[in-house]
Amino acid sequence: MSDLLLTVYLHPPVLQTAQAGKLGILNRIRALLEPRGWQIRIERSGPDARAQAPDRPGHALFNMERPTHDRALTFRLAYHYPYWRLERVAERWRWPIAQAAFDPARIEDGAAHNFARRLRDRVLPGPEPVRGDHILIPLQGHIRRQRSFQSASPVQMIRAAARTGRPCIATLHPKEVYDDADRAALDRLARDHPNLTIGGDTGARLRDCAFVVTQNSGVGFDGLILGKPVVLFALSDYHHVTLDAGHLGADRAVAMAADHAPPTAKFLDWFLRRTSLDMMAPDADDRLLAAMKKGGWPV
Repeated sequence: MSDLLLTVYLHPPVLQTAQAGKLGILNRIRALLEPRGWQIRIERSGPDARAQAPDRPGHALFNMERPTHDRALTFRLAYHYPYWRLERVAERWRWPIAQAAFDPARIEDGAAHNFARRLRDRVLPGPEPVRGDHILIPLQGHIRRQRSFQSASPVQMIRAAARTGRPCIATLHPKEVYDDADRAALDRLARDHPNLTIGGDTGARLRDCAFVVTQNSGVGFDGLILGKPVVLFALSDYHHVTLDAGHLGADRAVAMAADHAPPTAKFLDWFLRRTSLDMMAPDADDRLLAAMKKGGWPV
């Protein structure tokens, strides 16, 4: 049946990893679907492939890209292996986990702290984090523009943090391109605020910062793993234990951050171990099949 065809669209280097049979989640999908009569094809993604995908038979799977039709899903690492999400939309703030209510009372304290500690040791090994004085501001892209899911532009966000008078370190994303106008805007901010430094080692500054101010960067999620308070200036899938500048107001959210102490260990347990597709969990196959079924695939 042409209906039982899955075309997986990937970009390098994930494409080569999958073609070599080394992408664990795809191997598991294949092991679940092929015995059920499915055919799996792996192809290179790109504008032409995406444009043609809706007219092709069967179903489609993209990695961190917007699905192109109602038979397609997207998959994305839930910040750290082996945790994944399989979703109908690409925007993390529109995922079911973003809409779900987090109830810390339902999570056992000791188990959560053990999980969070093991997670930290595995994904962010190093010295014990310390609570310094500076605010870390990990930047993403489009820094001069406020997009629909943001409560302020990144430039406005930096200014809000710098107004506190605390030392502020705004670090650049290694995969983003910052043009001359972006650099000029950052230079102007640094001139206006002597307490602001542009650039630096994000990982090191995360470990010893007071708190994190970000739009919805994955660095903010790592901040939670290191026990740091986080202020968000955009919609996110991990907003549940952060301070929301859009809701509270920028100045108030940043002012509250130093003393913010949410049940982060319980949140990490819930967000990763209990609600994601944990590929190491005993029920990983059941979770994956349920996600496919919820996505509309005939499994």
